[in-house]
Amino acid sequence: MRAARLIKMVLLLQSRPSMTAAELASELEVSERTVTRDAQALSEAGVPVYADRGRAGGYRLVGGYRTRLTGLHRSEAEALFLSGVPEALREMGLEDAASAARLKVSAALLPSLRDASRTAAQRFHLDAPNWFREPQTPVLLPAVADAVWDDRRITARYRRGEDEVVRELEPYGLVLKAGVWYLCARVAGGGSFRVYRIDRFTAVDTGEERFEREPEFDLPAFWEERAEQFARSILRARVVVRLSPDGVRRLPYALDSLSARESLADADAPDDDGWVTVALPVESEEVAHAQLTALGPEVEVLAPESLRERFAGDALRLAGLYHPRDGV
Repeated sequence: MRAARLIKMVLLLQSRPSMTAAELASELEVSERTVTRDAQALSEAGVPVYADRGRAGGYRLVGGYRTRLTGLHRSEAEALFLSGVPEALREMGLEDAASAARLKVSAALLPSLRDASRTAAQRFHLDAPNWFREPQTPVLLPAVADAVWDDRRITARYRRGEDEVVRELEPYGLVLKAGVWYLCARVAGGGSFRVYRIDRFTAVDTGEERFEREPEFDLPAFWEERAEQFARSILRARVVVRLSPDGVRRLPYALDSLSARESLADADAPDDDGWVTVALPVESEEVAHAQLTALGPEVEVLAPESLRERFAGDALRLAGLYHPRDGV
């Protein structure tokens, strides 16, 4: 434990001109007294750590000293490619590996380039979850992530409706979609590839047996295909609407954007008032009611009649709420 901390201290000092005891203590998660002892131990071991006294003082390496302890472990190298998604790293338990990898890369750079990670972080940040929702990290995510990194088979128990199902899986990859974690896995024994929501797992047992990955498997391509299939599979109903020009513009933001744009592309030319009649695939009448309500008076439902009646009822209720007040 101490040896790893001493190496990290050297790499920190190698990547920056100097650091105060407080800064080192914060980075190393120890007390300033421990920093002092560690600096003395490094000096006794031949590492030229020099302490400047005074308010502007701190620790630095003398004479351009450079350590050769900058080789990346495999886990650090893999985590480095995910370093732009800090929340995902934390949730998968890879934050320490990514931190060590970034530090080693910084230590190996020329002095003029050592602030590259800081300047990049100031200019780009990925915030994956949707607005107005508090993402919940699945308890079993770190265990699943370990199996994905090590290519180890897992026995997973997960909720499917009101039942629980047990499957032996070969975990190929993880996907974070709008704050929700999914596992792309193949059923063990040469089965099909499937997608599982990790927050529905109730137990995961990682065995010692490794599986052989299919070299042609492409996680982004697989996810794109399955996501499109899923989006289309749930659009089982159909409604017909008239849209104003503003309704046409806002439709892709109210419904599934791909289906909305495809439907608009197949629509007839606008009428004399500029309104367009469109047939839309939707998940259900209930969902369509909630989605199309966002368009307000920019949409008129033509079919089915039951949905049109529902909007007519909404219009009457709104008229009652917004009738002119007495004296206004």
